[in-house]
Amino acid sequence: MPVVSLHSLGQSFGDFDVFLNLTASVHHNERVGLVGPNGIGKTTLLLLLSGHNQPSSGSVSMAKGTRLGYLPQEAMEAFEDDARTVFDEMLMVFTSLRGMEERLREMESTMETGDYSEALLRTYGELQEAFEKQGGYEYEAEIARVLRGLGFDDDRWDTPINHLSGGQKTRALLARLLLEKPDILLMDEPTNHLDVETVCWLEDALLRWEGAVLIVSHDRWFLDRVATTIWGMSRGGIDAYKGNYSAYVKQRRMRGDHHAEIFETEIERLKKELDFVKRNIVRASSNARAVGRLRRLSRQIIAIEQLGVMAVKDSKWSELDVDHVKVLGVQEAEQRLKALRGPERTHHRLNVGLKSAERSGEIILRAHGLCVGYPDAPLFEVDDLKLMRREVAALIGPNGSGKTTFLRTILGNHPPLSGELKHGAGLKIGYFAQARDELDDDNRVIDELLRHREMPISRARSYLAQYLFRQDDVFKPVSALSGGERGRLALAILALDEVNFLLLDEPTNHLDIPAQEVLQEVLEYFDGTILLVSHDRYLIDRLATQIWEIKDDQLEVFEGTYQQYLAAHGATVETMSLVAARQRQTASDNGGKGSREQKARRNEHRIAQLEAHIASMESVLAKLRQDLQVAGQGGRGYNRLQDISREYQAAQRQLDDLVAEWAVLAGE
Repeated sequence: MPVVSLHSLGQSFGDFDVFLNLTASVHHNERVGLVGPNGIGKTTLLLLLSGHNQPSSGSVSMAKGTRLGYLPQEAMEAFEDDARTVFDEMLMVFTSLRGMEERLREMESTMETGDYSEALLRTYGELQEAFEKQGGYEYEAEIARVLRGLGFDDDRWDTPINHLSGGQKTRALLARLLLEKPDILLMDEPTNHLDVETVCWLEDALLRWEGAVLIVSHDRWFLDRVATTIWGMSRGGIDAYKGNYSAYVKQRRMRGDHHAEIFETEIERLKKELDFVKRNIVRASSNARAVGRLRRLSRQIIAIEQLGVMAVKDSKWSELDVDHVKVLGVQEAEQRLKALRGPERTHHRLNVGLKSAERSGEIILRAHGLCVGYPDAPLFEVDDLKLMRREVAALIGPNGSGKTTFLRTILGNHPPLSGELKHGAGLKIGYFAQARDELDDDNRVIDELLRHREMPISRARSYLAQYLFRQDDVFKPVSALSGGERGRLALAILALDEVNFLLLDEPTNHLDIPAQEVLQEVLEYFDGTILLVSHDRYLIDRLATQIWEIKDDQLEVFEGTYQQYLAAHGATVETMSLVAARQRQTASDNGGKGSREQKARRNEHRIAQLEAHIASMESVLAKLRQDLQVAGQGGRGYNRLQDISREYQAAQRQLDDLVAEWAVLAGE
């Protein structure tokens, strides 16, 4: 039985329809990820479900007795008494248990006076049993576990709520909701104020969650780990997909291609209908039949405009529920039929890319004995570093560790404190964060593009359309662009510069998922070298060929993919299988140039790793052979000889596996 259901839900403001006809259900133990472009109404939908707003049409129903929790993006006004400390606010969740606890203490005090009446003992035993079953002896430990998991160190527990920042208040509200354990938890961008470690903790907490969850999030990795269903939201409805985000991408592609085929078939049928009308409407003998067909054709064209082709397919034309139906003239019907746009075939890759005019040298960047930071505040040191052409290095580490400072050091805007940093030959560097910051707010989008490169207006509009600036969007003032739109415009301008070394500082910040997918695809096609600073684990997983981690004031280089990095750092089996499944999907779904180049880069690094492992295993086997000889000659006994023999056989099998994998990759 559903916990909450939407029935033809709609929300309008004046003449503007935010969305219409949303029908869907969330079931017990289901974790739903709600995705869609910015402005489609995801936050508005959560406000309707939480009861903060009322719908313009349709209704929301909940199972009887359902307890609902709502986490907004910002929680500045979420607390009734923000003078309470963080810990005291968490204690409010357990008011009933604390009342039971106080009653038990009172009974114990009475018994200390010698009153051991049968009625008192019975009441005490019953209350104590109920207290224990409801977690009375664990609730303070549970509060501590949740607060620490969400980044509240013990010394912050006594901080009054009104002394917290906006992000800290949101985390405090999330902690309280997790402790309250509502039947359904509505979460609007829950990872916005969390670092990677805390997000991982939240993922694990939600995987153990016993209620239902509906999550709005742009964090694709988070949705991959947590979601069991994805709702794809558009203005005309919700499409539900079983599985996590990666499963949704694959199903959406297949469904989109299927719908595109249906659209093309329907359009061809309507064209034939129109052709019959045009040939027969002027003939007296067939005019009545032609007019009847034109009436049906008009209704079907208007229905596709308003409802989409899937609502029209296999429906009786007279039953189509559309507004303002009229019989179109032949010329108008032809024009509106040509103007119909169906879903694109999603396996057609975007024809965009960052192209480098000149090839750089093989070595892009070298560092030795480098210290990055400020004279009074060194940030981290780099012993040895080498970045080769066409590699993608992901620079990760906690906030404030010096990632952006390192990018500015590479750009020459911030000198190193000591050590050596050298650029390779023929570098043309593009800095994504700088490109975003240097946009002229007084310009329109198209003028900003033309400021960097002169070209015909028609070509400029076509070029901007590749970065999702279509129709009147090109005339928007830059000052009115969202963070995601500014990022897309900056990326379009960078592509004009034809750089061969790209520095990216949090490129997916403020991007909705469709824009993230566009950016990811552009970067997968890039034929230069990338240094990526990002908290976007999904993007890192898709791009990185090595991981640079700032940890304990030191930059450590891991030669390998994000999957291999997670394995080396003890990632859970569940996380590893998730990454492996996504990489298998990428290999099967992406057949274009970008995926081939990405695969080639990963293969090169894996081959180098295998060769190092093979050399190491050969040394191990040589040592074991010596041990076998010594054990056989020294008379150390049969058991010792058997132990060494088993070690040798295991090492030989491991070497055989490494050589087999090397042979496969080297032969590709």
